[in-house]
Amino acid sequence: MTAPSSQQIAEAKAALRPFARAQRQGAADAAGADAADRMTAHALAFLGRIGRLADTLAGAAAPVVAGYWPTRGEIDPRLLLRDLDRRGVATALPVVAGRGRPLLFRRWAPGDPVEPGTFQVPVPPADAPEVRPDVLLVPLLAFDERGYRLGYGGGFYDRTLAALAEDGRAPKPLALGLAFAAQQATSVPHDAWDVALHAIATETGVHVPDPRRLTAPPVTD
Repeated sequence: MTAPSSQQIAEAKAALRPFARAQRQGAADAAGADAADRMTAHALAFLGRIGRLADTLAGAAAPVVAGYWPTRGEIDPRLLLRDLDRRGVATALPVVAGRGRPLLFRRWAPGDPVEPGTFQVPVPPADAPEVRPDVLLVPLLAFDERGYRLGYGGGFYDRTLAALAEDGRAPKPLALGLAFAAQQATSVPHDAWDVALHAIATETGVHVPDPRRLTAPPVTD
């Protein structure tokens, strides 16, 4: 059987996005007002269990966790960022640096100022320090059991994860998708350069497609 071309994969993704958007909105409505709180509890326990929350009281350097500003029905990561900040973790938000370029990240904690960025999504001000994340909290339209995600088509997170994995610095970043459980699809179309998530945290738990990858950099399948 002939493998689908990149054009066919792109068309399949585009066809799936309207359905996935509607599915996500329905999932948000059905999950309840405390969905973000429940996702936060699962994500915190998972990050602690795999050693991604360093003991800053013991003198370890504070890890950096980059979140996102929720839009268009995305599950809200700001409660998670708040709790991480209270634990001494450095938190950040992404900034679009330009079409075809990886995202950059600026230091931000809940309560800090923001300003309109690309697509009018709030971002930290230009004078906020730029940081390299150890963990990326990744928004998505849909995900599958293998960890592939359906994004918005810009390729920003795939480029960013690939660039961070290849920058020669340790630890390699961990990609943790955040979603409602009902956003899981049977299969998400993916191309050779699409980067699978290490795990996906939802209001019902954390799905880990391949536990062996938790100690390895993101790879393309």
